[in-house]
Amino acid sequence: MSKQKSAPGTIATNRKARHQYHIDENFEAGIVLDGWEIKSIRAHKVQIADSHVIIRRGEAWLINAHISPLTSASTHVDPNPTRSRKLLLNRRQINYLQGKVEQKGATIVALSLYFKKALIKVDIALVSGKKLHDKRADLKEKDWQRQQQRIMKKNI
Repeated sequence: MSKQKSAPGTIATNRKARHQYHIDENFEAGIVLDGWEIKSIRAHKVQIADSHVIIRRGEAWLINAHISPLTSASTHVDPNPTRSRKLLLNRRQINYLQGKVEQKGATIVALSLYFKKALIKVDIALVSGKKLHDKRADLKEKDWQRQQQRIMKKNI
């Protein structure tokens, strides 16, 4: 069984998010990084599985994204792998997200981290939690799709 293919510029994805949440809307955000973090991200030393976004004082922050420091990257900096990182969004987008989170109790999670030209971008989504029966239905649907693919492959 082969791994799932991702887009060519994708660095990391949050596969758990698609299982646990209904994705309502996606947004693309820039991210403020230090030099050692960029080197680590280029080496794919990043995990965003448990990361989420909060809005504090009119700014969006990425929480719990883990970027492992490289031993060769920088010796004069004390790296913090799980520090909060500022996201770059328009004021209108931040106000919209904040309103949705306060109004209906939605959450903002990071779905993927990817390269866009020379920049590193984060795909964030406004999500609502799935119930247990929704998760079961999704698993059943995925299983059925897999069986269909096997049948089609067998008949060809």
